[in-house]
Amino acid sequence: MNIRQIYLFDQEIFSEARKAVAAPTRRVAAAAVFKNPLIGKDSAADFSELADLSLEIGVKLAERALNSLGSVEVKGFGKAALVGTDGDLEHGPCAIHMRLGLAMRKAIRGGPALIPGNAKIGGPGTPIDVIFGGLDTEWDLDAMDTMTLTIPDAPRADEILLIVAYLGGTRPNAWVKGASREAVAQLVADMKA
Repeated sequence: MNIRQIYLFDQEIFSEARKAVAAPTRRVAAAAVFKNPLIGKDSAADFSELADLSLEIGVKLAERALNSLGSVEVKGFGKAALVGTDGDLEHGPCAIHMRLGLAMRKAIRGGPALIPGNAKIGGPGTPIDVIFGGLDTEWDLDAMDTMTLTIPDAPRADEILLIVAYLGGTRPNAWVKGASREAVAQLVADMKA
């Protein structure tokens, strides 16, 4: 598997904007730094080796993140990949979109909604935002949140930093409500007419 490091980030938020939160928000992420198996291969090469590896690593990461959350109800999830500078940007989407979500959903025994994912290229210490979305529907606006992570010595040029994250509770003091699914559907229908 060639993992160099595994990290666990556990953030618990008790107040936001000088106000106590009704219930603490937990953002938990597990991250693995591993050698990119696609370095030096044609960009149109078969990506299955990386997709399979991300699924295998994702199982470990999901288990660690959920163990850290304990009995806290999971309301959202997200994933991200930071590809080292010798890699190709498409290595990130391959790592997070092809099979990683299967490991995340299996670990929580559910979560049919689209899992937000973010990928970019960067060197050691580059910050990356993990974007959370709701488990059962992408329209769960209170589960839309963000967690920024950075690891000082990763990823090296030939590595990938893969992140699996879960949101316990909702965004701190969530009160902003967006347009409803129905309102958006009507707007789109009107524009197409």
